[in-house]
Formats: sequence, structure tokens, C-alpha cells
Amino acid sequence: MKNKWLQIALSVLSLGLAIVLVVYLPQIVRALTGKDVSWQEIWAVFGTLGAGTIALMTVVWLLSLLAYTFVLTGSLPGLGRLQALTLNAAGSAVSNLLPFGGAAGVALTFAMARGWGFGNRAIVAMTLVSGVWNTLFRFVLPAVGIIALLIAGRAPNATVANAGWAGALSILVLVAVVAVALYWDRAATLLGRGLDLLVRAIRLRARPSEHFHRLRADIADLIRHRWPPLTAGMVAFLVMQWAIMAVCLVATGAYPGLAESIAVFALSRVLTTALVTPSGAGIMEAGVVVLLTSAFGVPLAPATAAALLFGFWTYTIEIPFGGLALGAWALLRRRDGRDAATEPPSAISKAPR
Repeated sequence: MKNKWLQIALSVLSLGLAIVLVVYLPQIVRALTGKDVSWQEIWAVFGTLGAGTIALMTVVWLLSLLAYTFVLTGSLPGLGRLQALTLNAAGSAVSNLLPFGGAAGVALTFAMARGWGFGNRAIVAMTLVSGVWNTLFRFVLPAVGIIALLIAGRAPNATVANAGWAGALSILVLVAVVAVALYWDRAATLLGRGLDLLVRAIRLRARPSEHFHRLRADIADLIRHRWPPLTAGMVAFLVMQWAIMAVCLVATGAYPGLAESIAVFALSRVLTTALVTPSGAGIMEAGVVVLLTSAFGVPLAPATAAALLFGFWTYTIEIPFGGLALGAWALLRRRDGRDAATEPPSAISKAPR
């Protein structure tokens, strides 16, 4: 009980901190950049948004949700597209309300998937595979952002450019090594030995290879046969999320260029991993504003409006939408339960098994 109330208290504090960070975003931006912006200026930018722009944002947001359903259906064979959409929406709503909402989201995923007839082993595999794919692509994003800026000639000098290329390629090589090891037995063995050697070199007693091989044993079959739809789904999802960012930047007059928008998007996704607030809310917006204004020279009011607008489409709106999805699932589940209870025994006995 004490742990339960502690979790509730921490969740309330974390959500309250996120609200405070957003409300006082102009003051935070002033402290970080030394420049002034007011809510009146930000609302003035919002006032320039037309119905067509809002409709376009809505369509791109819905397409991003649809794209992610391919990740879930790829990691849980037999899951329907509408079921995947409901699962993603409800899980996102829970995760967005709690600072450590991932655990609650997993519990909700188990409840919903089991209600649809999936077994625990399949659900565990889906959770692990989708989590691994999200993690791998989250590592790739910073490299993509760095490479985009280097191609656009945004590096201040050759030394920084060389360091950027080295860092980006190192990240991509690391991700490639892990991906190959998840797919190929020999590579998995070599990676496990390498991890053990690294841990021994820093004088730790852990055996990371054991954990890696246990994880791989749980998900290897899915990855070997389902990696194309998983990868295509993640790429499409991230492209759609970048498109939301691009539309927000263009609509507010804060668009700095293609390469720059990719870098801003990559930073925003990295900042969502901050656990101080749910999904990094408030922290993500501040980071985006600082990058747009300090690195790319975007005026403060459009940059702040774009960051808030992007946060709305990738965080805030998922809470009521997920609540509706969860409510619809609960309502249908209750109705199905009543129908099963009132079904005649003769009909039940003839039901297909």
C-alpha cells in the first residue's frame, strides 16, 4: 500500500511538473537563451493557423498511428489492425500520464491482448520485440540528425565535421551489430563474448551475455521471420512523426530547412526519454526551442509555438484519444461478457473451438 501511494504521489508530482514546465516555458526559454517571448506572442502565432493546416496535421497524425500498427501486428501475429490501433492508443495514454508509465502500459497491453485470446508467451514476445525495435531506432535517430546537418554543410569547421561523421557512423555500426546479432546465431555468440570481455575489463561481475541470449531466445523467431514489416512500420511511423514536425514548423513560420528539421525531430525524440516528466513533456519543448533559436536562428515566438504544437500532436492529444480507445474496449468487453452470460447452453456447445 505504501508503494502504491508513493507511486501515485510521484506520478502526480511528475505530471504537475510537466504542466509547470509548459506554463512557464517562456521564462525557461529566457533563462536558456537570454531572449524574451510572451504567451501573447505565442498565441498570436497560433491564431494564424487555418482550418486547412489543422486538418492536414490531423491527417498526418492519424497516418502516424496507422503506421505504428504495422509494428504491433508484425510482433504479434494474428493481431488485427484496429486492435493494434486500440492497443497503441490506450498504452500511449497511460504512458503519457505517468513518469514511469511503461510498466503500466505493459500491464494494460497484457490485459487487452489476453482479452482478445492471445497467450502470455506471445504477448511477452510482442512487448520485447516492439521494445527492441523502438530502442534500436531511437539510437539511429541522433545519427540521422547529425548526418543530415553534415550533408547540409551545417558543421562550423572540418574538425567538427569529422567528429560528427565518426560519431554518426559509430552509432550506426553499433546498431547494425546488435541487429545482426539478434538475427544470426554466430554473431550473437561473438557479441555476447565481447560484452563479457568488456564487463570484465571494467571489473564488474555481471554476465551480460546471459541476459542477451535469454532475450534473443524469446524473440529470435519473430525477428527472423517478421523483421521486414517491423522495420517498415517503424520507418513509416518515424517519417510520419517527422512530417508532423515539418508541418508544425512551416505553419508557424519556424521552418529552418530540411536537414535542420530532421535534426530538430531527432533531438525531440531523444528528449522524450527524460523520466523527470511523462514522455519528457516540457523538457522536449524547451530543447526544441533552444535548438531552433540558438543553432538555426529561428525567431523565438514561432519556434516556441512550433514546439508546443508538436508536443500537442505527439503527446497531449494521445491522452484523450487513448482514453476513448480504452473506454471503447472496456465497453465492448463488458457487452461481450453479458452476451456470453445470456447465450443459451445449446448455442455455447456448438461454438467453434
